[in-house]
Amino acid sequence: MTPFLKSIPRRRRFLVVVPVLALLVWALLPPTRLNSPTTLFGAIKGSSIKSSDSILRYIDPLIGTVNGGHVFPGATLPYGMAKAVADTDNRAEAAAGFVSDESKIRGFSHLHDSGTGGSPSLGNFPLFVHPGCPEDDFRKCKFTSIERPVVRVDGSATARPGYFAIGLNNSVFAEMTASEHTTLYKFSFPKAAEVYSHGEMVPSSPLILLDLIDLGNSRTGGDITVNATTGRIAGNGSFVPSFGNGAYTAHFCADFKGAEIRKSGMFLDSNSTDEVHALGNVGSNFYIPSGSAGGWIHFARPPTDQIMARVGLSFISPEQACHNAETEIPDFNFERVVKAGEKAWKEKLDVVKPDYSGMSEEFLTTFWSGFYRALISPQDYTGENPLWKSDEPYYDSFYCIWDSFRAQHPLLTIIDPAVQTKMVRSLIDTYKHEGKLPDCRMSFSKGYTQGGSNADVVLADAYIKNLTEGIDWNLGYEAVVSDAEVEPKDWSTTGRGNLVAWHDVGYVPYDDTDRNGTGPMSRGISRTVEYAYDDFVIALMARGLGRKADETKYLQRSRNWKNLFNPQQEDRYRDEEGKVQKTQFKGFMQPRYRNGTWKYQNTRLCSPIYQQHSCYFDTQYETYEGSPWLYTFYVPQDMASLIEALGGREAFVERLDYFHSSGINYMGNEPNFLPTFQFHYGGRPGRSNYWVHQYIPDQFNSSINGIPGNDDCAMGAFTAFAFMGFYPVAGQDVYLLTAPLFREVSIRTPSGKKAVLRNVGGFDAPNYRNIYIQSARLNGKPYTKNWITHDFFVNGGTLDFVLGSTESEWGTKPEDVPPSLSTGLQN
Repeated sequence: MTPFLKSIPRRRRFLVVVPVLALLVWALLPPTRLNSPTTLFGAIKGSSIKSSDSILRYIDPLIGTVNGGHVFPGATLPYGMAKAVADTDNRAEAAAGFVSDESKIRGFSHLHDSGTGGSPSLGNFPLFVHPGCPEDDFRKCKFTSIERPVVRVDGSATARPGYFAIGLNNSVFAEMTASEHTTLYKFSFPKAAEVYSHGEMVPSSPLILLDLIDLGNSRTGGDITVNATTGRIAGNGSFVPSFGNGAYTAHFCADFKGAEIRKSGMFLDSNSTDEVHALGNVGSNFYIPSGSAGGWIHFARPPTDQIMARVGLSFISPEQACHNAETEIPDFNFERVVKAGEKAWKEKLDVVKPDYSGMSEEFLTTFWSGFYRALISPQDYTGENPLWKSDEPYYDSFYCIWDSFRAQHPLLTIIDPAVQTKMVRSLIDTYKHEGKLPDCRMSFSKGYTQGGSNADVVLADAYIKNLTEGIDWNLGYEAVVSDAEVEPKDWSTTGRGNLVAWHDVGYVPYDDTDRNGTGPMSRGISRTVEYAYDDFVIALMARGLGRKADETKYLQRSRNWKNLFNPQQEDRYRDEEGKVQKTQFKGFMQPRYRNGTWKYQNTRLCSPIYQQHSCYFDTQYETYEGSPWLYTFYVPQDMASLIEALGGREAFVERLDYFHSSGINYMGNEPNFLPTFQFHYGGRPGRSNYWVHQYIPDQFNSSINGIPGNDDCAMGAFTAFAFMGFYPVAGQDVYLLTAPLFREVSIRTPSGKKAVLRNVGGFDAPNYRNIYIQSARLNGKPYTKNWITHDFFVNGGTLDFVLGSTESEWGTKPEDVPPSLSTGLQN
């Protein structure tokens, strides 16, 4: 075939090759290049072979890689720093690099966040692989991130824990895996002297480039060297975080194996040369401008039709990046690293053992994939912190705690308390060296504070649940009190703002003049209710530490939500004909001036049915990513008082049902999780069960868009809790009980005992007609409370449920509902 191709003018070869390209090029790939059938269709579809493991085979990392999920689907370890995946050129969706759409692949990079909003994050130092260059001239290869992107082979993306692969229509098949600080790639090429690339046939002589850019194109400066003899490319660049202030410097060290080096050099934008092998302050003293720039190596045709690339990473130096690579993956053994990743994931997830009886593959995939996503971030950067020296752990990518404190961190407290303890220590150490706890942190930078100082809740939750190993709780308490009492100069990234008003009038006034610090003068409703809850959990810590005066003070401040509750505010809206209508519901959180008079904000503003995208960090309204309808329910410290203010139990349940059924609720944001279960406080736990089954599988499922919003590693936590049959009230020793979606689920406790929740009667999956708890027994004794404490997940026990098709009296009595401040809360 090769002489035939050479006899045709180059510009016409594309037309000849297209009809047989898949059969000719892909079928020639070596069998070792896939973890799948080596037939043509197996290659095009990617690896369809699932792990035989009873857990890993049900994990689909591609869930949430479209429609704003922003999930990272690539190769990583639990909480791992190194994260390898193919990056796309869909900037609007590529916050985590890869998107399951038809966008082109622009490279393969090694650092990523997962599930975030904001701008694209990390994605530093992407590799790009050309199978050859036109006329065998490196200058005619495409180097920039704008010119080089290539179409993927449809359906070829394959993802499983510790592994990612994708086929490109430039004849390259890319597989990748990762250790803690190092990524490893296997690039496979056809067995042919000429291959198809960027619309034409080129000689088979791969060129691999490394670009200094990141996903957000934020780089300034940097250094890079290429060793013409060994092929090692090393360097760094400085970048800005995707949702915050500051800058960070990342370093890399790339080595290659599998083919002889023909030439090497540098490129700036579209210009390439083999006469320069260093840019930046190293060697050339040349400042590297922004945009695409980096190094490249032109290889001879690899004898095994594969080239391996190993990229060590560090935030300290290129030398440490090289050390990380050489220590973690000294042998370039791809299969060994993949297996080590699978083992690491299995060990983390194996703490939970469900009974699969009656469960569909879709439900099992939904559960395990959600559980998996909850362990992707925060990321363990211990030993890689360039900002201060410390013996404490350092975790990054708390992105953001406003999202994760509600479900993810409570989940880790149960299933991985050792790591959650390290995260708490890291937060406290950040306070020690930077003066404030973060509400959001990424890339060693301060992220924007979305609401309250919610790291206070993370610390309090850990304290209440007796996480102690290595934690300095006196310093931790000092940190949360600092949030409550000391306003920083810039409270847009740490701490709280408007604290003088908070202390004096007990809310964040719409017209407040803050002379002590600066930040967005908005979100007064959401900040008020969150500040109130933050102070409540501080009071619980004060109680435990014997600080009675502080307990009294912060419990009083926790009642400040009442100061923004306008009992006369009606719920008005315009119908489809434009006529003003109102519901029967009265009494909502509303903005208020400092003199005590009310300002109006539409009760439905920033909900899916009215101007949803109007309430972000930099907008003018008094709620953040949610409506007054939503924030009116955020009084977890005293739901009894809220229920009384809303007209009693029956009126509360009716209102909460309306919130879910009317379209006002948006499950794509984490504050909306708890209202799914707040029926418990109104003595109707059955309604919580009902809405769990509405949202699963309607909005949480196994499709690629199987989550309703940014994952934030929290959507998966919500899913895991819902399947297991309980949900935390973060910051309190309270878990709200619902019927498990499994017949039985067992959780291994720190003591080695098991906490078992099981449906012993009426369980009818997959039909799920019997979704209501009729009765329960805890360790063989009748149990009527609709909630349970953390002791169950520490010391173990057995909780048995009998289910039925209608609501029952179980959990409905006043003595059965969770505690509230006004009814003598004892936490």
